[in-house]
Amino acid sequence: MTKVSLRVKKISDKKESLYLDFYPPITNPSTGKPTRREFLGLHINPETITDKNGKLKKIKLNPIDKQHNKETKELAEHIRAKRMLEVQRGDYGFLANDSQQQNFIDYCKGIAAKHSVRNQEVWRCAIHYLEDFGGKTLRFADLNVKFCNDFTDYLLNAKRMRSRKLTISQNSALAYQNKFKAALNQAYDEGLLKTKLSVQFDRIKEAEFSREFLSIEELNRLVKTECTLPLLKTAALFSALTGLRFSDIQKMVWSEVQETSEIINNAKTKIYYIRFTQQKTKGVETLPISEQAFNLLGERGNPKEKVFEGLEYSAFVNFHLKRWLINANIGKNITFHCFRHTFATLQLSKGTDIYTVSKMLGHRELKTTQIYAKIIDQTKREAANKIQLDF
Repeated sequence: MTKVSLRVKKISDKKESLYLDFYPPITNPSTGKPTRREFLGLHINPETITDKNGKLKKIKLNPIDKQHNKETKELAEHIRAKRMLEVQRGDYGFLANDSQQQNFIDYCKGIAAKHSVRNQEVWRCAIHYLEDFGGKTLRFADLNVKFCNDFTDYLLNAKRMRSRKLTISQNSALAYQNKFKAALNQAYDEGLLKTKLSVQFDRIKEAEFSREFLSIEELNRLVKTECTLPLLKTAALFSALTGLRFSDIQKMVWSEVQETSEIINNAKTKIYYIRFTQQKTKGVETLPISEQAFNLLGERGNPKEKVFEGLEYSAFVNFHLKRWLINANIGKNITFHCFRHTFATLQLSKGTDIYTVSKMLGHRELKTTQIYAKIIDQTKREAANKIQLDF
């Protein structure tokens, strides 16, 4: 912690200057160099003098000079105490100006580094767009309500990192804005920002969007329809039976596919499950799977071998997926991820409670799973309206 002391500097035989001494030194933003002194522009009459032998002798002041010294010292001490409080809060002169010159981008990177691996990717993207909008040398001094509103507008129209022809989704923009707000909040709590900017501009609204899924009838049609890429068909059906993402299926090795036996209702029953780390959230999961899903995998390979060796996400794979859907007479816009949606939707429609489905999907928050519950409610409403009588 910086200590602030009152010092006296002799200017002449008839005048002394009062100044503040900072220790350890603080940075002067004008020069970029450390400084220990702030001269107050206050002067007093010398009260001592050095004689020829180097000894200090007191000077007898007249009543007017003595009163002047007393009042000036009291004023200087008042300033010193005030500065001490300001230094402790980080909002005094040199310190405040110094913090305003700091790089907000570097500050955000420091925050990101302290988060878990699963959060760092979102932070990385948020920082990318912040740099793209505000520059790599964005200072704290550049942050204000207008900047925050302009950055929000930018996010809502920003191009994707990989495909500059497409804009990022509204929910992605919201995720990046949330990281920006988190950094603003932390900076305010640490005294680097004097106003709580995070509450002074509008939050991007979460977009509700339709998630395509297959009915059980459509899924069975796919089972009976040949796919020109058999590995894709097996992986897609496995996703529909387990709810696993493409990334988790792609990296799955045989050692993660496990089976055991338990006594259920006085009978020995085989239990199948997958023990793996989610690619997206980095959470370690134990996922029970059905016997049908287990048998779909075929003959077990070596522990370190990939179960779906050769499975890649590409335009080539998507072409075969579209052809497979067309051959099964399914006109919906289905991507591989829709098989995960299908698992969630079918589980809920068959009566599985939302908490169980949430755990099976590996969701961190229940609100993520509630999107599928809304789909079920909408499907029920549509089904109810299908019976129309002629009155």
